[in-house]
Amino acid sequence: MSQNNQDKKNSARERLQAQRVKEKARERRSRQWKVGGAVLAVLAVAGGIGVWAASSGDDSGGTGAVAVPKGAQDSDKPAVPVGKKEAPSTLTVWEDFRCPACAQFEKGFRGAIHELEDAGQLKSDYHLATIIDAGMGGKGSVTAANAAMCAQDAGRFREYHDVLYDNQPPEQQDRFADKKYLIELAGKVPGLAGDAFTQCVNDGKYTDFVHKSNSAFTNTGYRGTPTVLLNGKNLADEKNLTPDQLKQRVRDAAKDKSKDQSKGKDKGKDQGTGAGHGAGTGHGAGAGAEHPGGAASRVPAP
Repeated sequence: MSQNNQDKKNSARERLQAQRVKEKARERRSRQWKVGGAVLAVLAVAGGIGVWAASSGDDSGGTGAVAVPKGAQDSDKPAVPVGKKEAPSTLTVWEDFRCPACAQFEKGFRGAIHELEDAGQLKSDYHLATIIDAGMGGKGSVTAANAAMCAQDAGRFREYHDVLYDNQPPEQQDRFADKKYLIELAGKVPGLAGDAFTQCVNDGKYTDFVHKSNSAFTNTGYRGTPTVLLNGKNLADEKNLTPDQLKQRVRDAAKDKSKDQSKGKDKGKDQGTGAGHGAGTGHGAGAGAEHPGGAASRVPAP
């Protein structure tokens, strides 16, 4: 074999070997991508659980029946209602007792809200969240919310609710995790402090109810607290809303509802008069009764 042919043969062998090396490298990278993809998928799932747990706080409440405070609403969105059930307007509040912005809202609008509630014009539904526990660490959001539910059991939710915000520690401090402090604050609410409240707080009686409420908050898609809605409209969309403006909107809603009810009553009276007239005509007219009676029956429904 000539030297030229030998060189060609060696070159072909080298190219074939190089091609095999490339193919093995591609196969190795392919296996790495598959393994890496599987790892990423696991991390994504784990990350999702981590995010959910972070947004939910320590949601380790077990699988048994959830204890519900007296008068609270146990549904897919657990809540504590304050005010008359038949009030023409509803204020929906998602809040966290460790949240500084929640305290700011409460202190700014509390007087107006209480005034409207006491006048029977507004019902407030309070939903509890625990996002500060997740973001800052600690358990104060859960522990304070449980204490507020204990106060609800005693019929003192609104008063204790206000005391918690009046004594809210700095966001970085988890003082609400101290049950002794929460029990001490009950002394600021007439008729609340006592053995029943103390045991309820120490036992964490309504912790599962709080977790359920926070899970509902997570499912709403709202991103922060406070989230406040008036008759379903998010007040975050309102710029520079004042307590007086809130009162005016609630009063306007009450007037509109009153007008609608009056119109409904007037229509009912008109229908009653028409029906009576037809029946009377039929009774006196003998054979001609069918026509007036039929006319009366065609009066439009309200």
